[in-house]
Amino acid sequence: MADTPIPFALIEDHPGLRAALSEFLCAEPELHCVLIAGSVEEFLAGLPGLPQPPSLVLSDIELPGLTGIEGVRLIRAALPEAQVLMLSAYSDATRVVDAISAGAVGYLVKSTPLPQLKEHLLQVAAGGSPMSPGVARHIIERFHPARPAADPRAEVLTPRELEVVRWVEQGLSLKMVAGKLFISLSTVRNHVRAIYRKLEINSKGELLALSLRQRDGAI
Repeated sequence: MADTPIPFALIEDHPGLRAALSEFLCAEPELHCVLIAGSVEEFLAGLPGLPQPPSLVLSDIELPGLTGIEGVRLIRAALPEAQVLMLSAYSDATRVVDAISAGAVGYLVKSTPLPQLKEHLLQVAAGGSPMSPGVARHIIERFHPARPAADPRAEVLTPRELEVVRWVEQGLSLKMVAGKLFISLSTVRNHVRAIYRKLEINSKGELLALSLRQRDGAI
């Protein structure tokens, strides 16, 4: 438990949720609620009259007027030492990455139980960056993107044959493929015959159909 309660502020536009959050969090001895607001604008307007500015802010994202993500930048500009934790009904990658890029130190979904939410707030005050599990996955994928799935045709086709297939998939004629690969038209035709034989197909139409099924995950 902190020796001195942490100056805390809440930004949430939904009256019912705002009341539930403030009732629970403001009753906790570790937190001292100094400002409860329904929008970023209301929060910023209330700062000048405070005897003690908040050092910990819990903010919704979908707000009337300025969004919570826009608010993070303004809060950080007005209160450089404040730590902002986002609380949202959404956990899509775009919002998550935008919030963290704007300066938020953590991102939680609104389904987080209140006791757990309090613990996450205390983690932030102690220098942590809590993330809901699905949210953390987005951050990991952003910086460590999954490798594209290997083309199953690579098991039976040579690298050159795969090149031919990929140019054909883009709509090029065999003559144009020959120009792209700097080989003769007869060589391209030999590759195509080998491709048909290995993939057990008989025409360009079948090749394109096979490519579409692989792309859609049907095979």
